[in-house]
Amino acid sequence: MSEENRFNPYNSLQGAPLDHSSIGPTLPPTPPFIIPTGPTGVTGVTGVTGVTGPTGFTGPTGITGPTGITGSTGITGPTGITGPTGVTGPTGPTGVTGSTGGTGPTGISSNIIFVANRNSNTVSAIDSNTNSVIAIIPVEIAPVGVATNSNTNLVYVTNQGSNTVSVINANTNSVIATIPVETNPAEIALNFNTNLVYVTNQSSNTVSVINANTNSVIATIPVGLAPIGVTVNPNTNLVYVTNTNSNTVSVIDPNTNSVIITIPVGTNPSEVTVNPNTNLIYVTNQVSDTVSVINANTNSVIATIPVGSTPFGIAVNSNFNLVYVVNNDSNTVSVIDSNTNSVIATIPVGINPVEVTVDQKTNLVYVTNTGNNTVSVIDSSTNSVIATTPVGSFPFGIDVLSK
Repeated sequence: MSEENRFNPYNSLQGAPLDHSSIGPTLPPTPPFIIPTGPTGVTGVTGVTGVTGPTGFTGPTGITGPTGITGSTGITGPTGITGPTGVTGPTGPTGVTGSTGGTGPTGISSNIIFVANRNSNTVSAIDSNTNSVIAIIPVEIAPVGVATNSNTNLVYVTNQGSNTVSVINANTNSVIATIPVETNPAEIALNFNTNLVYVTNQSSNTVSVINANTNSVIATIPVGLAPIGVTVNPNTNLVYVTNTNSNTVSVIDPNTNSVIITIPVGTNPSEVTVNPNTNLIYVTNQVSDTVSVINANTNSVIATIPVGSTPFGIAVNSNFNLVYVVNNDSNTVSVIDSNTNSVIATIPVGINPVEVTVDQKTNLVYVTNTGNNTVSVIDSSTNSVIATTPVGSFPFGIDVLSK
């Protein structure tokens, strides 16, 4: 339908202008003429949008709607710079101390056996737990005698070819002092009560007395001919010295450093030891093949015990009251019961054994064998060799340092 034919209510009626001079008859009121509404025409084309007017005042905030479903977490952004550390808060109360745990087992401590190797000019240190050499310490010429001080961890070694005594620190296994003595020093013994060291000088027929605190000789004591063995009686502090070519034992008073008595024994006495339990002195006689037993109370020989051939070294196990005698030409060790002064066992060892010492803590006996350069280890409870340890050339003196 054309635009001009479209129904338009404003085009259906047109009135003439009112003429106030023309008055017609009065007619009854004409009822209103109501033109029925025609059908809605087709919506015309939207006109161009006018200029947007100014924004009106913002109305009040509406009621917050329900929270929507949480979306998935986005990718985490980079960590920001750490802020400064805050002030430390106050220390909280100490908690209750827990119960002390049980003490663990004590590890096995090993004693060290020191051996003078005369032809190697060294001292071997043997671990008593493993019976193996753990150190070799150079000393001077022809070391023969060894004595240890477990209180100070020091070892004293006589050097027969240098006329000196080497002092070894057992913690470092190094020589810390060398002390001149007289000619051909042989054996050596310590007095633990006075911290004095006694050295026999075989060719000078004397005994040197060393102050262990200063490592200096404080006295030289004349004795018999060719002194070799020396020991200290811990009960009386008396010193006993064997005079090989005089067939005697000299007894020295440490207070006066003089000989107070001389005791005849067998032929060519070599080594000497004391049993502190019985106060008996034992002396090996090389040529007589015997051991002389001296009563220290009376300074007289009370027994003579036959042993093997050419007895030399001697030592006491004071726990069992047993005396061990090295028989150099028999390659054996005789075991003497100190209660009866009789031989109760003979133990084969190495070739040409010469010296012996006893570990009083373990009851093990150590014997140097000069003919095959070894140390035999004897179990006192069975009187049998349980180990053989190779050492240096011509091992001679031997002693135990207890830990």
